[in-house]
Parts: sequence; structure tokens; C-alpha cells
Amino acid sequence: MSQTFSSSTGRNRKAPLAVASLGELGERTLKKVRLRLLPIVLVLYFLAYLDRNNVGFAKTSMSANIGLSATAFGLGAGLFFVGYVLLEIPSNAGMYRFGARKWIARILIPWGILAAAMSLVTNETGFYVVRTLLGAAEAGFFPAVLFYFTLWFPAAQRASILGFFILAQPVANAIGAPLSGLILNMEGVAGLHGWQWLYIIEGVPAIILGLLTPLLLTDRPEKAKWLAPDERNWLVTTMAADLDARASKDKHPFWAGLKDRRALVYALLNFGMVCGIYGLGLWLPTIVAGLGNFSSTELGLIVFIPYGIAACFVIWWSRRADRTGRRAWHASVSLITAAVGLLGAGLLLPVNAYLSLALLTIAATGIYTAIAPLLSMPSAVFAGAAAAAGLGLVNALGNIGGFVSPYIVGLLDDATGNNQVGLLFLAACLAITGVAAYLYARNRPEGDTRLDEDATVGDTAAHAESHQEKVTS
Repeated sequence: MSQTFSSSTGRNRKAPLAVASLGELGERTLKKVRLRLLPIVLVLYFLAYLDRNNVGFAKTSMSANIGLSATAFGLGAGLFFVGYVLLEIPSNAGMYRFGARKWIARILIPWGILAAAMSLVTNETGFYVVRTLLGAAEAGFFPAVLFYFTLWFPAAQRASILGFFILAQPVANAIGAPLSGLILNMEGVAGLHGWQWLYIIEGVPAIILGLLTPLLLTDRPEKAKWLAPDERNWLVTTMAADLDARASKDKHPFWAGLKDRRALVYALLNFGMVCGIYGLGLWLPTIVAGLGNFSSTELGLIVFIPYGIAACFVIWWSRRADRTGRRAWHASVSLITAAVGLLGAGLLLPVNAYLSLALLTIAATGIYTAIAPLLSMPSAVFAGAAAAAGLGLVNALGNIGGFVSPYIVGLLDDATGNNQVGLLFLAACLAITGVAAYLYARNRPEGDTRLDEDATVGDTAAHAESHQEKVTS
């Protein structure tokens, strides 16, 4: 019997699915799965984020060497997402068809090669071409991992799991900042500029891990020989029930995922969030550099501060979203907090550098804590082939923001001669997205699991019981 709650609207509310007991077997099984899979995907996403954002640290010296204006840099940085978006959905179809081990390896190796090839860029055109190809090579990685999680973790657990995964973003920026600063000091070593060494050193690990990934990942629970038989049986049964309860009944579920209106809405919400993520990530080193005369090492250490503090809150906030079931509320609060931080930083940038940095830290915390609760909502809506398509669409259209925001911030920087207007633009994007996310998802089961009807739980339990009978018979 599920616990219910009453509300002023007279709607029956069941207890959040996330707090339902998994039992000793379930807890033990998912702990093993987390320990086995999460460290691998965390490292892979760490490298992905490092390779797409290190251009922000290379900007100053690279621009001086090859002659890039702020607008040209913003355009080139954003072109990564043109290639990324164009191949996102086809790439996720490949992931569904060939499995995680082969497909993620297929993504990693060319992305590592092209990340290192950024060191060969000598002019504006080359910058545009390689950034576009790098985006095309990396296309599909993020939604592939989101889809991969739908095969291994029940929907009620995914905000917490995504929190661990998303942690790679601020950690990559936090560690990448001082690391990039140190590498930039290799100016002149072997006749190369520091920014060339930056691309080479941070690109090669993706190639190595691409070769190792087929040995490290397991495609589906059925093939998990590292689980005990009872653990494997529990996971297969649980995930089959989860799939049955959520899977599209359409004869062509992959296309059904693309046509689903919810995928489009969450793609637009993701677009607004991504504008803030990459607008801040690609321009933060430049903004901080404008606060004083810093060496490359000092710049890296200062940029570490916002990301390091943000990383401390990601897991806690994601778990809270799962525990309370109020994912829409958590995503909205984070996005509006980020908007307030950017707005304050934009207004105080010419007044007080320390207060401005403190507000940028608040903005980074808001941005990174928003990702898991926001993306856990579409990942709870879709299952099976529809999940591969729907999550691919959410990420593809959302990442157009990765092109739009750096380019617009660059245009505003060139037009006004300062970074303030760009920060205000990013704040507006995040504020609008925060309000829209709450208004759309607050009364939807994926946005507030307490609103799920008892029938959903009953159906899931029935599917699980039926599947268990088939397994044991």
C-alpha cells in the first residue's frame, strides 16, 4: 500500500518513488552497479568537458597568435555545437543499435584526435573547421550516457545518478582551470606555444580511453557477469518492469520519441540552461582576467574557485530532488539562483572584483545544481528506443544554446567593450528557463513524483511480478 498525502487541491499524492525501499538485495545490487559504471562514465565526461571548454583558457594567447577577434572566438567556440547538434540523434540511434561499449569507443577515438588537432590551427578558418569537426566527433556522447543510465537505474533513482555524472562538469572546470594554467606555461617547449600543448595534452587521454572502453563497460544488465546471479536477476526484473511501465506503445518507438511534444519542451528548457552553462564556462577565464593582471597559473587557480564550490553542492541537491520528488522545483530554484548570481556579477563587475567573483560562484553553483533535476525529468518520461530518440532530441536542440550564447556574448563584448551586458544576457536566459521549467513541470509526474497516480505504481508492481514469474518458471 503506497502512502498518500492530501493537498489543498484535493489531489491524492503518493510518497515519492525515490524514497521507496529497494530492499537489501536492490540496495546491494545498485551499489555494485554504481561502483562499477559511474567512475568510468565520470572520467569520460570529465575528458569531454575538458576538451570542449579548454578553448576558453587558450583564448588569450591563441587569439593573439592567429588573430581572432572576440566575435570570431565566440563563433568558433560555438561552432562546436553545430557539428554536435547535427549528428546527435543519428549518433544516439547508433548507440541503441550497436550498444554502449562499441559506440562510446567510436565516439572517443575521433574526438581525442580532433581535440589534439586543435593545436594545428593557424587561422580563423581552421579554427572554425576543427571546432565544428570536434563537435561532430563528440556528438551523441552525453545523450548516449543518459540512455545508458535508463538501462541500469530505475527512474526514481536517476536524479541522484545524474548528479554524480554531472559532477564531472564543475570538477572538470575546477581541475581543468589550474591544470590548463600550468600547461599554458609550457610556452616555447619543443617549439610549440603553450596553447598548443594544452590541446595536445588534454586530447590524447580520450584516444587511450577509447581503446579501453570496450573492456570497461557492459552493454546491458543481462550481460553483467560481475553481478551475482540473484543481483543480476533482480536488476533485469526491475528494469524490465520500469521499461514496460514507461515504454511507448507505438509500432515505431524511436520515431515516437522524436514526435513527442514533451521532448520538444524539455529541449527548449535545456536550451535555456545550456546558454548559461557554456556562456559562463567559455567566457569565465576572460571575465576573471579582466579583474586584474594575473599570470596563467594565477588565473587558473582563481577560476577554480567558482567550480570547486559548485561541485560541493551537486550531489546533495540531486539527492534532495530524488528524496522529495520535487524535481521541477529544484531545477527552477537552481536556475533562478544562477540568474541572480550572474545579474549581480554583471552589475558589480566594474565596482568590486571580490564581490563579483563571489556572485559568479553563486551563479556556477546554481547552474550546475540545476542540470541533474532538469534532465532527470525527460529521462523519466521515455524508455527503450523512444528514450534514445527523445533524449537525443532534448540534448541536440538544447545544445544549440552552446552555439548561441558564446556567439552572442562575443558580439556584445565587441559592441560594448565590456563583459557586463553578456552576463546580463545569460542571467535573462536562466531566469526565463527557471520560471518556464517550474510552470511546465510542477504538475507533471516527472516534475513531482508525488503526483504520480497510484495506478502507475500498481502497473509497475504488476509488470515486475509478471516478469519475475517468467524468470523463475
